[in-house]
Amino acid sequence: MTSQTIIDPPEDGHILNSKASPTALSIHLTINGRAHSLDIEPRVTLLDALRERLHLSGTKKGCDQGQCGACTVHVDGERVLACLTLAAQVEGRSITTIEGLADEDGTLHAVQAAFLEQDAFQCGYCTPGQIMSAVACIREGHAGSDEEIREYMAGNLCRCGAYPHIVAAVRQAAQELRS
Repeated sequence: MTSQTIIDPPEDGHILNSKASPTALSIHLTINGRAHSLDIEPRVTLLDALRERLHLSGTKKGCDQGQCGACTVHVDGERVLACLTLAAQVEGRSITTIEGLADEDGTLHAVQAAFLEQDAFQCGYCTPGQIMSAVACIREGHAGSDEEIREYMAGNLCRCGAYPHIVAAVRQAAQELRS
């Protein structure tokens, strides 16, 4: 008979930096300008590290297969699907989630404000991923026309069908950011 050590979880039920298992990695992530250290299994996705380990629940888990865009975040300014990215792959890189998009004083990013003004969400589940993709779409220079916006936002699905409002919001934010 083997003995097992049972670790009582903290009151909130989450174990952030418990004693590492033999296969765990100690990684350091910079998320929204703040440093985080985690002991994780090598197969933990960035999405699961954000939501389950760091309690940054703004990034949504949609399909968990890279097809819906709900988990879109920025890594070194480039949009990536957090469900298809291992947390260990982004060690030492700058990660921005929806929680880090607004200014420190709470002023919304132009895209966030445009989404509110254009009513570019219904249920809101896809909204964080849509906003993160829209920021990248504008930064990449792909917001010159409605057709171009639709093409470069195509990886983000909205089950409610708010696409006309999303395109209007991206167009508005792009115009505001240009001026």
